[in-house]
Amino acid sequence: MSFDNMFKFRPGRTLALRLTLWYAVCFAASSLCAVLVFYVSVSSMVQRRTDQGLVNELSEFSSIFKLRGDSALMEAMRIEAESEGTGEAFLRVIKPDGQVIGSTDLSSWKGVGVNRTILERIAGGESYVLETLSFPERPCKARLIYGDMSKGRILQMGVSLEEDEQFLETLRSLFGACLAVIIAFSAIIGWVMAGHALSGIEEVTETAMEISRGTFHRRVTVKSRDDELVRLSMAFNRMLDHIHELIAGMREMTDNIAHDLKTPITRIRCLAEAELNRGDSSGSCRNLAADTMEECDYLLQMINTMLMISEAEAGVAAFTKEEVDMAGLILDVSDLFHPIAEERGIALLLDLSETASVTGDKAGFQRLMVNLMENAVKYTPSGGTVKVSVQKDDHHVSIAVQDTGIGISESDLPHIFKRLYRCDASRSQPGFGLGLSLAMAVARAHGGGINVTSKTGEGSTFTVTLPR
Repeated sequence: MSFDNMFKFRPGRTLALRLTLWYAVCFAASSLCAVLVFYVSVSSMVQRRTDQGLVNELSEFSSIFKLRGDSALMEAMRIEAESEGTGEAFLRVIKPDGQVIGSTDLSSWKGVGVNRTILERIAGGESYVLETLSFPERPCKARLIYGDMSKGRILQMGVSLEEDEQFLETLRSLFGACLAVIIAFSAIIGWVMAGHALSGIEEVTETAMEISRGTFHRRVTVKSRDDELVRLSMAFNRMLDHIHELIAGMREMTDNIAHDLKTPITRIRCLAEAELNRGDSSGSCRNLAADTMEECDYLLQMINTMLMISEAEAGVAAFTKEEVDMAGLILDVSDLFHPIAEERGIALLLDLSETASVTGDKAGFQRLMVNLMENAVKYTPSGGTVKVSVQKDDHHVSIAVQDTGIGISESDLPHIFKRLYRCDASRSQPGFGLGLSLAMAVARAHGGGINVTSKTGEGSTFTVTLPR
């Protein structure tokens, strides 16, 4: 599989798309988990750093209070608050009963009171207690510490978490952008990996499709590596070889029978013709000779048609390559059927508004159109319509033969292009079930095909598609 084909999006490749989505989802989920773990770790680290700073400040103020008393403590608190900024930090000294002894400027910290429960915990023997507060007066949270400084003094200190929250917000934005890039790259990598993994299956599918179109020699390329796809390719090729041998054997047997029958049937016809040309033959002998010649002609026509189908399917038919105007060819073929259609009261309509040239064998195309139009006229009752139209695009020419005849049942549709197959409704009509087989063989030999849609009692439409 080429590098370009890895990136070629095919809507039908649902397995590759599902694998890509699964890979992207799993990779994104694992990346998200890793990002969340990292974010939680960083967030915890930031909080621990803040808490450790508060504990260190508490230790320093406790030492000042123990060594130099209340006045030195208050001065140190004022200096600290001014240094940090009154909106960034505050300090307050309280008694165990909640009475405030002194504090820094609290104008930016309105609503921050004293937590009685924490005071009780301090009184119970805990050296310090930390808490996080959020309040409507401030846009961000604050981290507070209550610490016992002995001698009936408890220090309450709070710092703003605005910088920490800004840092974490920036980190979240960065992680979000990185996660989006990771998901995009994981989808691309997943698509490439899925395309590489499924390249063997894609080739098997393309090979099967080509074989269904008549390229029976096509095989899957076996890579040098040893994996499941290589074993699948080898098994598929062995199966194709076996099927090809069986089909070749059957065709060879059929062709041999056809060739072997042609000679004796031709001799019988010659003998019957000689008997018919003898002047002294009785009337019954002459009738018998004429009937024998007619049946021999019928058998020879069937054998020749079977041989032509075999040659076309095998790719050895002597088809010429010339530019053929299908619109003009259909016009010529329709001249053969206009008298028959008028006699049976069938309207034969042509929609040949433009020329539509293809490259191929003109005689083969004539046989193809004769068979399709003959069937349409044959199975359309009096008062019905047969319409032949031609359309073209940049790459193909499409010819539709539409009738309002008896139609084809759903059970018969898959088999109508098989050799010698005849629907129950057509057994009363003359023919030997090779016309559609020959038409399909000619179309496929020229790189095209025939599609059919039909409804019992309403009619059928045979659409021939040929490359330009």
